[in-house]
Amino acid sequence: MDKINEQLKSGEFNNIYLLYGEEGYLKKQYRDKIATTLADKDDNMNYNYYEGNKISVGEVLDLGDTMPFFSERRVLVIENSGWFKKAPEDIEKRIEAFPDTTYIIFVENEIDKRNRLYKFVSKAGYASEMKTPTASMLEKWVTKICKEEGKKIEKPTIHFLVSHMGADMMMLKNELDKLIGYCYDRNEITVEDVKAVCISQAVDKLYNMIDAISIKDQKKALVLYHDLLVLREPAMRILFNLTNHFRALMELSMMSHKEYKYDELASLCGIPVFSVKKDKEQAKRYTYEQLRHMVEMCQMTNQNIKTGRVSDVVGVELLIVDFSS
Repeated sequence: MDKINEQLKSGEFNNIYLLYGEEGYLKKQYRDKIATTLADKDDNMNYNYYEGNKISVGEVLDLGDTMPFFSERRVLVIENSGWFKKAPEDIEKRIEAFPDTTYIIFVENEIDKRNRLYKFVSKAGYASEMKTPTASMLEKWVTKICKEEGKKIEKPTIHFLVSHMGADMMMLKNELDKLIGYCYDRNEITVEDVKAVCISQAVDKLYNMIDAISIKDQKKALVLYHDLLVLREPAMRILFNLTNHFRALMELSMMSHKEYKYDELASLCGIPVFSVKKDKEQAKRYTYEQLRHMVEMCQMTNQNIKTGRVSDVVGVELLIVDFSS
């Protein structure tokens, strides 16, 4: 990301970008920053956006091989094509032959680093993984957004917000927009404001469900899971949170034999510093091997759901039963 920020300042860009990873907000932000700097998004002759796994490869390649129309650049944005898991035949050779006036921005959720197209883009252009930000990064980001809107927000309030809403930047931005509107006549956002505007039943039940799993209270964990489904919380989002949580516990367990400060552990594990103490206590209830197995089970469940071997609701329920037994 640092390289992209430098390029945005200097105006010197690569012809090919790949933005990938789990943090959707960052992918969207950098996609739009690069695209709007290179071209006018309303210029239908020179800016084209494609999305999904049914994109016409031939159409994209023919367009990329065409000189821009009364403009310095032609920009193609290609999102979630699946080409970085299974690359179309000879696509790298065609892209390599594009004129220097063509710029491509690929945005993908999942990639395979063994993929031919990934290797080509990494060498010929720039590939950037958009990871979930650390607690310190989130703190600076939230403070910056509030400051730009003339609002002050203290660290304890940020910690409270993130601990209840999670580290998903898209969700946090939505909640910050609501908070800023709610506090329109005041210059400071407080914990009470967060409680009044942001804390949802779903988030509280999710955290309580994870706590119930950790103490092997299976009945409570399953009741809370079904409550989440009633509140229309997607089973796949619940699985995503379970995977991240137990991956963090696994990393904490792996580092338990060394002396680390809380802020160091937070940075290494990608969790908020204020949740380290509680997560360390949870990690002590398992062995490292157990936690590694749980993360592998989460990944296997995700794969089984995506391949149609089990439905998302049933798959996650079986996982909760297993973890809380």
